[in-house]
Amino acid sequence: MTKEKIRASGLHIIREESAAIAAMESYINDEFVRAVELIAGCAGKIVISGVGKSAIIAQKIVATFNSTGTAAAFMHAADAIHGDLGMVSDEDILIIISKSGESPEIKVLLPLLGKNKLIGMAGNEHSSLAKKANIFLNTTVSAEACLHNLAPTSSTTVQMVMGDALAIALMEVRGFNADDFAKFHPGGTLGKKLYLRVSDLFLHNAKPVVGPDANLKQVIMEMTSKRLGATAVVGGAQELLGIITDGDLRRMLEKNVNLATVLARDIMSVKPSVIAKEALAVEALEILRSKDISQLPVMDGNVYAGFIHLHDLIKEGII
Repeated sequence: MTKEKIRASGLHIIREESAAIAAMESYINDEFVRAVELIAGCAGKIVISGVGKSAIIAQKIVATFNSTGTAAAFMHAADAIHGDLGMVSDEDILIIISKSGESPEIKVLLPLLGKNKLIGMAGNEHSSLAKKANIFLNTTVSAEACLHNLAPTSSTTVQMVMGDALAIALMEVRGFNADDFAKFHPGGTLGKKLYLRVSDLFLHNAKPVVGPDANLKQVIMEMTSKRLGATAVVGGAQELLGIITDGDLRRMLEKNVNLATVLARDIMSVKPSVIAKEALAVEALEILRSKDISQLPVMDGNVYAGFIHLHDLIKEGII
């Protein structure tokens, strides 16, 4: 195949699957609402099952549910009829996922579910799964994106999107917020963005500070010894009057001034951008990026507390 044909093949898949997702809008109906309400009121856990590619989608939906506040567990339909059905308690709700709704393993499993509520997700509204389910979520696609209409592509994409729709709707029903999300994602970059605060980082830095009447030598010595490329200029109550950066020094040296008479108040930038120590570290990153600066004064109320530097955020892997 030529490069053009390979690119065209990739675009074809994207367009076919995008169309399949767009066609799902009619499936977000009263049955979908009932499913969300049923799951939200569940006293147990949500057990999600399937076979083949649908089983893989089921595992992904389980992971999404668990990370967004809905307790869930995966049960392979084939293993369920060989003992794993014992993991299902009377309070649990089952979700069974299938393209056809007629897989042999699922047809064997359906009569064994007892009094548990069942949500069926399938691409055949006349299937055995659809008829047995208390609530049916339609995931029918007109065709697979596969060239021969064989490999599960559009159908599994639609299943995954339906699972995401359930999970996010449940988040909103439960009022599951960013703080709750952070509790379930303490590791990695995502977790750090959700819980790491400025106060966790800036205390490790030196605290450069001079008074407004400090001379040029004192300013340079303070900036050099603290190695943050800046110093705060504070008043008697440790309130922040301004900051002096390497850039401020360079701009001052370009002017024809008597260096012996230059004071901190003559060089400092007044009303600099600041960040509260309680703020999330990612908020500091947003300010640094938007202002194209490398360091940011940290405030404890109205009192200067130190600096957070871009390097602190890089070191933590937030960038």
